[in-house]
Amino acid sequence: MKISIITVCFNSAATIAECIESVLVQTCSDVEYIVVDGNSNDGTKEIIQRYLPRISHFISEPDSGIYDAMNKGLALATGDIVGILNSDDIYKKPDVLERIVALFQNDQECICTDVEIFENSPENVIRYYSCTTWKPWMFRIGHQPPHPGFFAKKDCYLKWGNFNTKFKLAADFDLLMRFIFKNKAKTEYHPWVSVSMRSGGASQKGLRNISRSNREVNQSIKGNGYYSNILLVWMKYILKIFQFTRQPKA
Repeated sequence: MKISIITVCFNSAATIAECIESVLVQTCSDVEYIVVDGNSNDGTKEIIQRYLPRISHFISEPDSGIYDAMNKGLALATGDIVGILNSDDIYKKPDVLERIVALFQNDQECICTDVEIFENSPENVIRYYSCTTWKPWMFRIGHQPPHPGFFAKKDCYLKWGNFNTKFKLAADFDLLMRFIFKNKAKTEYHPWVSVSMRSGGASQKGLRNISRSNREVNQSIKGNGYYSNILLVWMKYILKIFQFTRQPKA
């Protein structure tokens, strides 16, 4: 089975090489790698161009945000499976994609794996975002499996849609909720770390962004036909406390 990996970036010169190299060293035999740049001006494009012979598709043009860029990548993807690796994240080990493809050999539609979050260097892990302690009902309070550790059949996007770009910070939550909770995609959860993720994502940068993200999550839950209120969404942080103490499998 072919797997398509999409990386979107904008002014990511400090991290993009490490991200790309973590994909290019994968032992999986059939990887389509798609890089979508938002017309960076800090040297990101020049770094990417060094890897072009091994990148399947590369486009660089203005976009209307990270989820618009992800949708551009999805339009190019021809793999049976799709994964998204952000430009400041890396795959934990060279066999991650090989393991993921093996898990899709049956009739699974989605696979969720664990993510570790680090500061400064991958060795300085500050938090483990585990999919095994997460349950589908937690979508109702705005808590989702880790998106960087999420892989889905391309058919899921064709059936249930891409990222909803009306959400600027929570379109990944909305997409996972549509796939896993609303449409009951056949999903498996595997307790091993696939991605090392830098701390400080856009939705968690400052109280203003956190508040906006939670408002969008609340809108998504209601838009998908379920009851919610903003107080329920803020309750997810109680559950996230345990991410600082639990350690997943290798």
